[in-house]
Amino acid sequence: MKKILIVFTCIASLYACSESDDTTPEISEDRFDRTAMLINWADKIIVPSYERFDEEVEIMKSLSANFLLTPTQENLDFLRITWKNAYIAFQNIAMFEIGPAETVRFRDRMNTYPTNTTEIEGLIAAGTFDFSLPSTNDAQGFPAIDYMLYGVGANDAAILEYYAIQANREFLFQLIENVDLLSSNVLDGWKNGYRDTFVTNDGSTASASVDKLTNDFIFYYEKSLRAGKIGIPAGVFSSNPLPNTVEALYARDFSKTLALEALDATERFFKGQSFNSGQIGPSYVSYLNFLNTIKNGDDLSGLISTQFAAAKSKLNSLDASFENQIQTDNGKMLETYDALQRNVILLKVDMLQALSINVDFVDADGD
Repeated sequence: MKKILIVFTCIASLYACSESDDTTPEISEDRFDRTAMLINWADKIIVPSYERFDEEVEIMKSLSANFLLTPTQENLDFLRITWKNAYIAFQNIAMFEIGPAETVRFRDRMNTYPTNTTEIEGLIAAGTFDFSLPSTNDAQGFPAIDYMLYGVGANDAAILEYYAIQANREFLFQLIENVDLLSSNVLDGWKNGYRDTFVTNDGSTASASVDKLTNDFIFYYEKSLRAGKIGIPAGVFSSNPLPNTVEALYARDFSKTLALEALDATERFFKGQSFNSGQIGPSYVSYLNFLNTIKNGDDLSGLISTQFAAAKSKLNSLDASFENQIQTDNGKMLETYDALQRNVILLKVDMLQALSINVDFVDADGD
């Protein structure tokens, strides 16, 4: 998500804190098995999610090679399908910006949007580019591919005419190859050393795996899902709505699919649900229940789960194209934002307090 450099007040943050005074873990000594939770996270959720993503990206790369050689309508259609499948798979790993992903700035390089089309065309014209440079974050990844597959012409005939030029096809292929390289590097990192490092770092300090990943998880939910996919396009942080900042702007009819997958992925991680089997293992639900964490007379884990369902209901009511939803009835986008925001309070204030984890990122959007 491309950052919008606006500073906001923190009135709602103060409200969040005031709403959370009645959260009580009823035992004082935390003997929860963090190692078992880290094993479940690594072996049942994170690594399998990366494996699926890598598989989808490999398919996309193969189809892009076909399109590079033969830019036909059929090959374009096939490539678009594989791009969508890979983009959906990405929603399941975007929250895990830790270890190998943090090292390569995985999320920023994969999904900074809106993409910078002027920069993209400039890179193509120059014929040289270095995707490792932070300055190219908004000219690579899935949003850049979105533009290249759907936005370079007014219709498919114009798009295919654009790809009659070899340099344009080459750049598209390089974009996809770079996604493939990043995916392989992060997956290899997890499988060849980082998984064990992650699991053995089972303490309760700011640098321990549970504390770090919990902060990453909440940061992703708050900034990328709540704000990036819904709040910024809906105009929550600006004087007017910004429909041109939606995810998958050029594909249209796809932004809702991505947001739903992202919300489902965060909910599954909160519950500790295995990526492949659906089996539930140790995670935040079991941790909060172990601590018998109560808020206003109810189990905190249940309140969070209920709010996930409420947010999903609001999200399901939206148009498949968020751009169209904003332009026709932005009130529903704002309602969805509010539903997502309620879980920010429960996760960021109440859950962190119960787990004795401090926030390690700075707020600047007035949430």
